[in-house]
Amino acid sequence: MKIDTSVAMMQAGMPKIRAKEDDEAKLKEQTDAFEALIVKTMLSVAIKNEDPLYPKEAGSDIYHSMYLDTLSESLSGSFGYSELLLGYLKEQQMGKR
Repeated sequence: MKIDTSVAMMQAGMPKIRAKEDDEAKLKEQTDAFEALIVKTMLSVAIKNEDPLYPKEAGSDIYHSMYLDTLSESLSGSFGYSELLLGYLKEQQMGKR
């Protein structure tokens, strides 16, 4: 009597495939977050909130920081740093295996 174990083997292997896809999604999310940090740093230098004609209001630094956070998060993923870093990290993972 021959027992067919192909279905059991496929089911045992499925979580590993999903885990790999989840790892790639998490890695992409982290590289996008890193790109957002780089973009925020560039924007904070480029967009200064110093104007002698208009004195600073209470909380203007907080609003400016929140504006830069939102802008950098919306721009992340479109500059190419994230894709470059993602490709590099994937190559590093493949080299270790």
